[in-house]
Amino acid sequence: MSEELKNTSGSYSADSIQVLEGLEAVRKRPAMYIGDISEKGLHHLVYEVVDNSIDEAMAGYCNKIDVVINEDNSISVADNGRGIPVDFHEKENKSALEVVLTVLHAGGKFDKDSYKVSGGLHGVGVSCVNALSTYMKAEVRRNGNLYMQEYSCGKPLHDVEIAGTSSVTGTKITFKPDGSIFTTTEYQYKTLADRLRELSYLNAGITLTLTDKRTPKEDGTFKTETFHSDEGLKEFVRYLDRTKEKLVDNGIHIITEKQGIPIECAIMYNTGFRENLHSYVNNINTIEGGTHVTGFRAALTRAVNQYAEATGLMKKEPSGNGSISPFSRLPLRPEKSLISGFL
Repeated sequence: MSEELKNTSGSYSADSIQVLEGLEAVRKRPAMYIGDISEKGLHHLVYEVVDNSIDEAMAGYCNKIDVVINEDNSISVADNGRGIPVDFHEKENKSALEVVLTVLHAGGKFDKDSYKVSGGLHGVGVSCVNALSTYMKAEVRRNGNLYMQEYSCGKPLHDVEIAGTSSVTGTKITFKPDGSIFTTTEYQYKTLADRLRELSYLNAGITLTLTDKRTPKEDGTFKTETFHSDEGLKEFVRYLDRTKEKLVDNGIHIITEKQGIPIECAIMYNTGFRENLHSYVNNINTIEGGTHVTGFRAALTRAVNQYAEATGLMKKEPSGNGSISPFSRLPLRPEKSLISGFL
């Protein structure tokens, strides 16, 4: 029996050990990096590129981000930030642009002097997008020039070259997802619009646009939406609560900083009884909650109880059926609550 196992198991030697170079590991196991290879993972590629532009905006260098769904279902994301550095990277012996787009765990998010807060995969995201795309084109406007480099499946097709001059700064990334990896390559307009709208509320003052070039209108123009918020979360809760009967018009909005961490919170009360809480950390929706949500709930409960006790609302009163109801005059729970923290 053991002899049969030896014969059928094959040889196992040093030659059996594979070392995946560069972005090959991402193409071999894409779900490890972006979650899955279905429609959710497909849209996640866009989020990763947009997150880089959002990070520029949070650092104070960008206020406009344009997302375009092109005719062939490729995606273009352009911003007016500083532009990805293109100078020579001595350690990797190549352009910094090529390093960012082809090397895992490469980026400016690890340097606290470059970005105080940031979202995304911290040096993994945009290179993963490159690895999972049959074609990617990076255009960087910086130092008065327009720099350009193209890639296929994560590999550069040529060195970074100067394609022209530019009087503005910014980065534009165009990519087409690999149909041999994803189960679908068709983007859903509503899915992208919902995320960009969310980002506009989470980052007040930034303007994001979404354009769909796949189906032109009769007049030759394309479907386009612009997302912009001046009040941030305060405006977000009003949007979420727009179909409800409000108890107060303005709600509660708090912006503060604790131990160097900026925190923003908005609450809107209405006549409903169902709680709906959205929480975010570094623009990422923490759907499973976390210590920030636990702390928020505890603080809100404590504040309400302290106010009720101080004003006599906790005084026991006879209820209609003769029993005692200690919370008969407590206010309703918040229907819509938002927490945004940057850790």
